[in-house]
Amino acid sequence: MGIQSMAVFCASKYGNNPLFTTHTTEMGRLMAEKGITMIYGGGKNGLMGCVADACMAAGGTVRGIIPTRLIEWETQHTGISELTVVENMHQRKRLMYELCDAAIILPGGFGTLDELFEMLTWNGLALHDKKVFLLNSGGFYNHLLQHLQLLQDEGLLYGKIEEALTVLNEPEDLLQHL
Repeated sequence: MGIQSMAVFCASKYGNNPLFTTHTTEMGRLMAEKGITMIYGGGKNGLMGCVADACMAAGGTVRGIIPTRLIEWETQHTGISELTVVENMHQRKRLMYELCDAAIILPGGFGTLDELFEMLTWNGLALHDKKVFLLNSGGFYNHLLQHLQLLQDEGLLYGKIEEALTVLNEPEDLLQHL
């Protein structure tokens, strides 16, 4: 059946590297062109807003999930296909997981890492078996990937990193996995 919907986890800031914005825009456009519904955190700021705007501009469908607490902080996106307001972050992540067939991690901070590790943990516990992609824009996640390899080398993981996480260097690399 393939990937019909994909959760996108990324920063609510732009960051310092313009490549982050370029790759995020390309990912949003690519998802729209391939008919993949984008599921994301519902904000309009930073890379979150960028990916949603790009997907919408290319004719895609974007579903945002935002907790009440973050409506003012992240400023909910009013120009997307659908916005669902939930009570808290746990409900946000759970609903995003339920609605997606796969997830992609773009550059981000603590929240993005939290979502990445929760997806990997839930896969490891067989709570779901959704494919997790990581867009390593300009090597942004190189140090994290080295640390994940260390976890594996030290015998602290139940499986291999490459089975849990598919690393992409360019947005177009996703095409070979669709």
